[in-house]
Amino acid sequence: MTSEDVKQRLATDFHQALVARDWASLESIVTPDVTWTLPGNNLISGTASGVVEVIERAKLIASYGPSFTLEHVLVSRDNMALAIHNRATRGALVLDEHLATVCTITDGRISAVETYLSDVAGMDAYFSDRP
Repeated sequence: MTSEDVKQRLATDFHQALVARDWASLESIVTPDVTWTLPGNNLISGTASGVVEVIERAKLIASYGPSFTLEHVLVSRDNMALAIHNRATRGALVLDEHLATVCTITDGRISAVETYLSDVAGMDAYFSDRP
């Protein structure tokens, strides 16, 4: 069982790494074989496998300028999730979505991330081409 302190620290560190674009910090809290899965059909959709691909995905998402507003940290017996509200505008495109970023924890590090979205069609439109 993962302690509450570890889950809270990982959630905070994950969020702060995204906000600060601190890729070294993000790398330090994930396992080498980490995966990150996002729904939809756009540039950030699908599964990124391994720390290099996951960091590249985080960089790509951040390059679009979402707000990454953390609303809640949610915990289960062994894992945690972040409830985040992302907002951004790019020309006429507006991103306004709520998401749950569910993290599997293995040996005190994040080994898998799966993101659930409130507006997949909106995400598809926003991330359809490079910023």
